[in-house]
Amino acid sequence: MTNLATSYMGLKLKNPIIAASSGLTNSLENIKAIETNGAAAVVLKSLFEEEIIMEAQDNMNKMQSSGFIYPETIEYFDFDEMEDPVANYLKLITDAKKAVSIPIIASVNCVTADKWPDFAKRIQDAGADAIELNIFALPSDFSRSAEENEKLYFDIITQVTSMVKIPVGVKISPYNASLGSFIKRLSETPIKSIVLFNRFYNPDFDINTLEYTGGSVFSSAGDFAMPLRWVAIMAERVSCDLAASTGVHDGNAVVKSLLAGATVTQIASTLYRNGFEQIALMLKQVEDWMTEMGYKSIDEFKGKMSQAKSYDPAAFERVQFMKHFKDLKR
Repeated sequence: MTNLATSYMGLKLKNPIIAASSGLTNSLENIKAIETNGAAAVVLKSLFEEEIIMEAQDNMNKMQSSGFIYPETIEYFDFDEMEDPVANYLKLITDAKKAVSIPIIASVNCVTADKWPDFAKRIQDAGADAIELNIFALPSDFSRSAEENEKLYFDIITQVTSMVKIPVGVKISPYNASLGSFIKRLSETPIKSIVLFNRFYNPDFDINTLEYTGGSVFSSAGDFAMPLRWVAIMAERVSCDLAASTGVHDGNAVVKSLLAGATVTQIASTLYRNGFEQIALMLKQVEDWMTEMGYKSIDEFKGKMSQAKSYDPAAFERVQFMKHFKDLKR
């Protein structure tokens, strides 16, 4: 018998597969189906910082004049037709906690540490088991220095963790000039996990109409190389759990994530493409691999292929890059 149980952010999970924040985790019906098919936890679709702040403001004009860092985002919302997203979000947390037994992790997509962090207390009061902060600091903002961009993460973490007792994690991007040091410093704050990595929406444009269009929304299996590399590099060097996200499409990717040192994986695109039944299939693939290799628990092989434990640490660094291109025929 194989035991897939693990612990993430202090939460006891029956296995290492979590349904990532997406449009699929925005309804009670889907959350029930996700649990039925075997996922160990659910990260709810992100509530945007702008939505939280709007609830706290009297009207749109007041918000636009309040020095908000990206006031142009307000144009996205239709005030006349939209329901109260904050009330709906809190209700979804409460309803989900009554309907399923797996942990419910709330998610906030944020760009500042101002005005909204006290909302974390309301998330806690609604019954969420944890909070994931999807910090959306794009390096394309020329108005902020690298130091200011990094400080933003620590300011948000400080504000939110001071408000709640439930575990807090952060989901970050790979866009950082000193990524290894940055991840390590983040792990030394009060957070309980770091998710590597979030997936930014990438715009495209039509060369005939010269109009902006949507780029690829879903990840591909090839995108998994980035989180795998950095989980392997950072495992054993951080003071919190690591979660692998983006490009985790099958059970083999789950196994690789665990071997690299991740505690859990988060999946979304593969669920869009294959349905919630994909969760059970992935779990079976993990179990079959463990049985074949003679492992009875995740702890027996977790981190076995991390850089810290590898017999060939250079496999994750420049030496391997040089070897690969040296062997290519001209």
